[in-house]
Amino acid sequence: MRYRLRVNPITCEAHGMCAELLGEIISLDPWGYPILAPGAVPPELVGHAERAVVSCPTLALILDRSSRARARS
Repeated sequence: MRYRLRVNPITCEAHGMCAELLGEIISLDPWGYPILAPGAVPPELVGHAERAVVSCPTLALILDRSSRARARS
């Protein structure tokens, strides 16, 4: 399984909780909006990514799961 983070920019209100919980992948721009590192979430950080997703006050952070075969098509 591959995991990718994405942000819904319409629902995000720049609380910064995601960057607090997952600073290895998420940084904040000058206005407090998340900037995600490119690529898949490293396997050792998937649990932290899941925690960041459920902790987002506006549910703007999304963790997509896909199999390798599906990701290629």
